[in-house]
Amino acid sequence: MCKECGCADGHRHMHKEETKEVSLFKKVLEKNDLQAQENREHFEEHGVFAINLMSSPGAGKTTLLERTVELLNEFKIGVIEGDLETEIDAQRLRAKGVPACQITTGGACHLDAFMVHEGIHELPMEELDLVFIENVGNLVCPASYDVGAHLNVVLLSVVEGDDKPEKYPVMFRQAQLLVITKIDLLPYVDFSVERAVRSARKVNPSIDVIRLSAKTGEGLEEWVEYLRFKVRSFKRSLI
Repeated sequence: MCKECGCADGHRHMHKEETKEVSLFKKVLEKNDLQAQENREHFEEHGVFAINLMSSPGAGKTTLLERTVELLNEFKIGVIEGDLETEIDAQRLRAKGVPACQITTGGACHLDAFMVHEGIHELPMEELDLVFIENVGNLVCPASYDVGAHLNVVLLSVVEGDDKPEKYPVMFRQAQLLVITKIDLLPYVDFSVERAVRSARKVNPSIDVIRLSAKTGEGLEEWVEYLRFKVRSFKRSLI
């Protein structure tokens, strides 16, 4: 897995040269943060609002993006896709007419600012209003890496369990919005939306919450209105 954050063999590192590992990780993050700020400035130079989408694998990020592209057609949207291998997700979005750049990380379990920088230069930035950065499916490592987005969104599907925010607090603490997905499956799973929201607000009291189903369309209008507000507010701030 990821050599930078040490998640492949973190237990061994905690007992062997721990101070050196922590120092190295801090240097990696410092360099990443500088690149992330450059990415943000690059987005802003082109008037592009950037959103970092994070979640476990299978929470529905790509499906939500497909529906978003259909409903939010007043904005020109681009996507930077992150996966360990394949271009499957990028191809799905290109089929919707969306410029999509696939970043394959190989062994890394997250996108970092340098990878996103590469993706920025593969998109027609001068033509776009909004760029989604679909991070690698993982509730741990992506939370540690600023990629230069203006908004962090975490998806939590109802099949995952309503206690995930407290189990993975860093991810939910970094996000400004929690999207609870696949609510059409609520009758078939042991998941309480209320408990999930309480769990999320225990670690991040200011987090916004939207509940939706990309399959049935329930809650999608609230999601789209939220995005409209964020993009328009961003563009006004640049004037």
